[in-house]
Amino acid sequence: TTGYDFLNAVNGIFVDGRHRRAFDRLYAQFTGRDVNFRELANGTKKMIMLVSFASEVNLLAHALDRISSSHRWYRDFTRNSLVFALREIIACLPVYRTYETAPGAPAADRDRRYVGAAVAEAKRRNPRTAESLFDFVRDTLLFDNINTFRPEDRPGVVSFVLSFQQLTGPVMAKGVEDTAFYVYNRLVSLNEVGGNPSRFGTPLAAFHRANVATCRRWPHTLTASSTHDTKRSEDVRARINALSEMPVEWRAAVARWSALNRALKTDVDGQPAPDANDEYLLYQTLVGAWPLRGPQGGFVDRIVQYMRKATKEAKVHTSWVNANEGYDRAVEGFVRSALGDGLQTECARDIGAFAATVAPYGALNSLSALVLKIAAPGVPDTYQGTDLYDFSLVDPDNRRPVDYDERQRLLLELDKRGQDSLPALIGDLTGDIEQPAAKLFVLSRALRFRSQNIDLFRRGDYVPLFATGSRGTHVVGFARRHGRAWAIAAAPRLVRGIAASAAGPIAAEVWGNAALRLPRGAPDAWVDAFTGADVTSSRERGPRALYARDLFARFPLALLRPA
Repeated sequence: TTGYDFLNAVNGIFVDGRHRRAFDRLYAQFTGRDVNFRELANGTKKMIMLVSFASEVNLLAHALDRISSSHRWYRDFTRNSLVFALREIIACLPVYRTYETAPGAPAADRDRRYVGAAVAEAKRRNPRTAESLFDFVRDTLLFDNINTFRPEDRPGVVSFVLSFQQLTGPVMAKGVEDTAFYVYNRLVSLNEVGGNPSRFGTPLAAFHRANVATCRRWPHTLTASSTHDTKRSEDVRARINALSEMPVEWRAAVARWSALNRALKTDVDGQPAPDANDEYLLYQTLVGAWPLRGPQGGFVDRIVQYMRKATKEAKVHTSWVNANEGYDRAVEGFVRSALGDGLQTECARDIGAFAATVAPYGALNSLSALVLKIAAPGVPDTYQGTDLYDFSLVDPDNRRPVDYDERQRLLLELDKRGQDSLPALIGDLTGDIEQPAAKLFVLSRALRFRSQNIDLFRRGDYVPLFATGSRGTHVVGFARRHGRAWAIAAAPRLVRGIAASAAGPIAAEVWGNAALRLPRGAPDAWVDAFTGADVTSSRERGPRALYARDLFARFPLALLRPA
C-alpha cells in the first residue's frame, strides 16, 4: 500500500482520547457551530460530484441507464433517478474504492460490507426514494444480478462496475482530503490522507491489530509517516498531537490570542474575516510549525501561503475557481498583522512561548513514532528532509530544497561522537531531544539495527507487548520474532499527563511499576541498540517483564536485541 494506513494508526496512539469531549466543546464554542464530520464529508463529496465530476457521474448514469433498459426488472428507472442514486451511494461509501473485477466468484466480504453499508445509509437519507432503485445499484455493483442479464449485456455491466470503482477514489480524495479536511479543524493532526478525523485517537489494541494484519498479509508494504501529499509533516502532527493532552492550557491560549487579534479582522460581505474556523486552524498550524531553532526568515510568508491554500481548498468563502479576493486579502492581512515581520508582536511572542512548552512533548512523540515505524512490519520510508525534524506543511511547502550536505555532515559527526564516548552523546541528546541531531541519531541507529537483522524484520512475527501497572498505558511496545532471533521496540506515549517536562530524562519514579510483559520463550537479558546498555527483565508479580524505569533509564526509547 502507499503507507497511509500505518501513518494514521501510529499517529493516533499519540492523541489522548480521554480529552475528546473537551476538544469537542472548545471547537464548537470557538467556531459557533457543532460540526459532524460524517455529515460534512457526505456533503462535500456530493458538492465535488456536482462541480468537478459532473460529466463522469453523467457518463456512469448513461451506462447504468443502458443496463437498466436492457432488463425487464429495471427498465422503469429513469436516468435522472439513476444519477441521483449514484451520487447518494458514492457520497456514503466509507472507503476510497471497492475491488470487484469480474463476475463468477462471490463478491469479496469487505466489498460486500462497504457497498452494503453505503446503500443502507443512502436509503436512510432518502426515505422518499424507492428502495428498489438503491437495491438495483447495489446488486449490480456486487454482480449479484449478473446472471439475470442476457449474455450479450453482461460486458456492459462489468464495464460499468469498473468505471464506478475508478470514480469513487477521486471523489473521496477531492471531497474529503482536499475539502472536508480543511473545514473540520477540531484537531488537525488527525486530518491526514486515509484517516478519519472524527476518531479522536487510536487505542493501543487497534494499533497492534493493524500491525498483526500487516505482518500476516502485507509484510513488505510501505510504512510512511510523511509523504509528498501529507497535509503536514510528521513532526508538525506530533507537536499538535501533544495539544490533546493539555485541553485546559490550549483553551486558555486560544482565548488569549483571539482577544489580542480581534481588532485585526476585516469586514468582508458583512462578516468578520477570517472566520472563527479558519482562525482556529491558523493557531494550531502556528503551534505545530513554529520555528524554535534556526533561522525564522520566511516563516510568515509560508504561513500566508498555507492559509491561502487551506481557505481555497475548504471552498467555504473562497476557492481556486471562484476567488473571493476580499476574503483572501483579509486572511493574509490578519496573519501578517498578528505575527509582524519579525515575530515580535505580543501575539507572536505568546505563541512562541506556548509552542516552546509544547515542543519537547512533540519531539518525544516524533522519536517514539519513528522507532515504532522502523521496527514495525513493512518497509519504513523516510520522506525527503525528515531525517531531521521537519516542520513543513502541505505542498508546495514540503517540496522545498533539502540540505543533504548538512545531514551528511551531522551524521558523520554523530558517528564520531558515538565512537569517542557513547554515554556522553546519549547524555547530550537526552538532555535536549529537540536538537536536530536527536532525530537523526534515532533514525540512523534504528536503520542500522534493522539492516543487521534482515530476516528478523523481513519475515519475523509481530508480537504485541501489553504493559501493566498504573502507568502502563503510557508505554507502547512490541516484539519481532523469527526462529531464535528476537527484537523489542518500546517507546513512551502521552507523557504530558505524567511528566512535568519532556526536556530531559524522565525520572524513574514517574514510571512507577509500568512494565512490558515478555511473551513465552523471550530472552531475559537484552542490550539496547541506542545506548549499548544491558536491560534485564525481572519478576515482581506474575511473568517476567521489562520495567519502563529500566527501559528508559538512559534514553527515552528502547530498541533491544538479546544479550
